[in-house]
Amino acid sequence: MALAWALSRFALVETVGFDYRQRHRVELEARERVLSRIGALNPEWQGRLGRNHLIELGALSEVSPSALTRDQPIEPSANGLPTSFVPGRNLIFFSFAAAIAYGRGLKHLVGGMCETDFSGYPDCRDDTLKALQVALGLGMDTRFVIETPLMWLDKRATWALAQELGGPAFVDLVIEETHTCYEGDRTHRYPWGYGCGKCPACALRARGYEAWAAEPTAGVAGGGPQ
Repeated sequence: MALAWALSRFALVETVGFDYRQRHRVELEARERVLSRIGALNPEWQGRLGRNHLIELGALSEVSPSALTRDQPIEPSANGLPTSFVPGRNLIFFSFAAAIAYGRGLKHLVGGMCETDFSGYPDCRDDTLKALQVALGLGMDTRFVIETPLMWLDKRATWALAQELGGPAFVDLVIEETHTCYEGDRTHRYPWGYGCGKCPACALRARGYEAWAAEPTAGVAGGGPQ
């Protein structure tokens, strides 16, 4: 979603992916499928889609005791955060993205973080990212702008944004190719996409889709068997 938002606003958009040895590489595979298909939806998007960067961050997996990097259940931890929290992940991701942007002469860093309905990750909060924007600018003596177009949207509004940005074809791409399931499940197909249907990420996505699809203006795409 953040990629489509950026392609609708900037003349050049370079993408950055991170391989931190996450348990489920399906999200990296999904990323490649989205990149290969999104340009075909809009000639302007195709012309604006620039270089693709994939950064190896295996060290993050080594130091992160998270359910996304370890074989452990997703549940509340002693500090109240879910065990799916990867400490420092977004801070590290944006630091690398800023380093790339510095070398490429770019200043806008776009991320899909959301504080409206999320799992409570502190590095997804607006205050965290505003502070990080200041720190990155000071540390590299360059003015960066961290853009988070989904920050104040709930999942219903995020589906509505997908339709606004790219119509039913883009909604269908989101359903068929994007991935949010914490379990990495690509075997179960629901109206909102693929997933286990039980983890917190699937529950959020399902509720948002159902609320949006019930609206009279929703251009529901996809569907199909569960």
